[in-house]
Amino acid sequence: MAPRKNFRNQAKKEVKPAAVVNKNGVKVEASVAASGGGFSGTKIFTWFMVLALLGVWSSVAVVWFDLVDYDNVIAERAKEFRFNFSEVLQGKLSAYDADGDGDFDVEDAKVLLGLKERPVSVLLREAKEESAVKEPAAVPLPPISDDFIPDDSRDEATHPYEDENNAIDMKGELVEKAQPQQTLEESKQYKNQPGSPETKETVQLRYNAEAESVPEPEADVEPEVESVPELEAEFVPELKENAEDQPKDKLKEKAKKKKPKLLNKFEKTIKTEIDAAEKLRKKGKVEEAVRAFETLVLQYPQSPRCRYGKALAEDGLAEKMLSNDMLQKAIGTYKEASELPNATPDLIKATLKKRAERQQFLGRMRGALATLEKLVQIFPEDMALKNDLGVAHLLIGDNNSAKRVYEEVLATAPSDGFAKVHYGFILKSENKIAESIPFLRDGLESGDPGTDDGRFYFHLGDALQRMGDDSAYKWYERGHQRGHFASVWQRSLYNVDGLKAQPWWTPKDTGYMDLVKTLERNWRIIRDEAQSVMDKTTGLFVPEEENLREKGEWGQFTLWQQGKKAGESCRSVPKTCGLLERYPEATGCKRGQIKFSVMQPGTHVWPHTGPTNCRLRMHLGLVIPKTGCKIRCTNDTRAWEEGKVLIFDDSFEHEVWQDADSYRLIFIVDVWHPELTQYQRQTLSPI
Repeated sequence: MAPRKNFRNQAKKEVKPAAVVNKNGVKVEASVAASGGGFSGTKIFTWFMVLALLGVWSSVAVVWFDLVDYDNVIAERAKEFRFNFSEVLQGKLSAYDADGDGDFDVEDAKVLLGLKERPVSVLLREAKEESAVKEPAAVPLPPISDDFIPDDSRDEATHPYEDENNAIDMKGELVEKAQPQQTLEESKQYKNQPGSPETKETVQLRYNAEAESVPEPEADVEPEVESVPELEAEFVPELKENAEDQPKDKLKEKAKKKKPKLLNKFEKTIKTEIDAAEKLRKKGKVEEAVRAFETLVLQYPQSPRCRYGKALAEDGLAEKMLSNDMLQKAIGTYKEASELPNATPDLIKATLKKRAERQQFLGRMRGALATLEKLVQIFPEDMALKNDLGVAHLLIGDNNSAKRVYEEVLATAPSDGFAKVHYGFILKSENKIAESIPFLRDGLESGDPGTDDGRFYFHLGDALQRMGDDSAYKWYERGHQRGHFASVWQRSLYNVDGLKAQPWWTPKDTGYMDLVKTLERNWRIIRDEAQSVMDKTTGLFVPEEENLREKGEWGQFTLWQQGKKAGESCRSVPKTCGLLERYPEATGCKRGQIKFSVMQPGTHVWPHTGPTNCRLRMHLGLVIPKTGCKIRCTNDTRAWEEGKVLIFDDSFEHEVWQDADSYRLIFIVDVWHPELTQYQRQTLSPI
């Protein structure tokens, strides 16, 4: 190539004392050997080294297949790689050996120029060397505390249903903010909200996953493992009742978390290699970590720890790529690791727990259930695993199986707070109000991991209120202080921070004046259509199923639910639905409903709160008896009027009485909270 040729010609003939200008316009002084037209020994050696160096970088030019300004390349690479002439003279080019072959050549240049990846062997070698210098006693990564916990981007390592993005957190509170578009399936919220008048399946304990969960392919669901008598959660709760009787050193020993033993006898001999690959993962170099662990798995295919490390690295890469496919690959690798011979018990436990957690994250609830059942079969004495299994049953709506699990846990560990709150929760869903109270109260007072959850404060207070016990507000206050409730009055759990909070609203406050005027102008049309379908023989009005009534009859006829139109219902009342079509603040409210509500004389609705602060509720009076019908929101009680709209925030505590001589009929229209952005309205999950 031209530059090489020019430099070589320069070396062969006598150089004149003139400045040479290279193609970048840089002047370079050419030294001349003036004595006898020849070179001195020192200068000959210097030019020899220059030629050698230029030969190296001419190789780089060959890589590029283009002309290269060697002056500039050498200068720039010297800056970037700390490459200098003194090192050339001292024979230190091997320090820039990037491909591990012991010298500096074209292949090294390719790596340094970014044209080729560094071999895994070199990465592992460097990681080992760094570990040897900085961390002579490196240990394997603890599998739970250091692992990626998704969506929710919450840091607490909690029981399996507390993952990630947009999911109920450890406190039971869903504080939703605008999220960028994601590929990873969000960790699943519970479909139903405890105590909410809008939920559908109270019997399922508000534990179901979102309706839009990722479809669960049959191939992913392991064969049902024969059900083992009830199971447990991730934390091993401290048994507090005998704490005073135990020596202090014993208590300290119990408080210390036992370090899991993940290496078998053979793996201790390759610990340095495992640690080097693990170091890449812990530093966030997940692509390199995956390649490193894949290399180790090829070298040691029967090593459970190498396979587990590969699964963790794939898990981290799935988070980085926001890839469900990669996460599914990690789930498969977790399973492979757990099934290899000579896996330590701690590694089997950590691997299968992680697998179950990730299956739940993807919405594969039955697969997670099978994994947890397998865990409980292997470790029948581990109460934490049984608690986890109980939660898994709740997540698929199998309250009876969950109940049996927690009964078994409490028979073995009667002070287990986690089991107590969940067992009390189930009893309350069965309307066993008095029986649920001691379990919920004792569980919360235990302070055990997983008990500090807004739902448990919510249900304990609600149970106490129904029993006429004013101490309910003490528990609501405690829940508020713990950050679960916005206030003692406003106890919704699916919230967006910063929204204006007041119990009663005027039409002007909402900004939905046009909708209110339309409802009030057309109230007779709406009333007539509602009365035309009120005949019990039509079956259109169904009883309220949320267990919110102390007594009486309360029927509802729904037209929109979670922002979706009930087409068949609207065909029965076409004028009413036609009036609402042009109001997306109502028909598009995924956290609300549009429905008729009829309440018969002698009905009382317990004090309760809605599930979310993201909506306001409009009540249009259609048939209102002159006396006996009233609604309380916080400490302000009001009455309906025919043809008028009442607006309140049902995330605040409210209560209803119907003591008239005839039925009361109203039209309920939920609307988005006016302060929500359009993006939030589009992206918030349905309730």
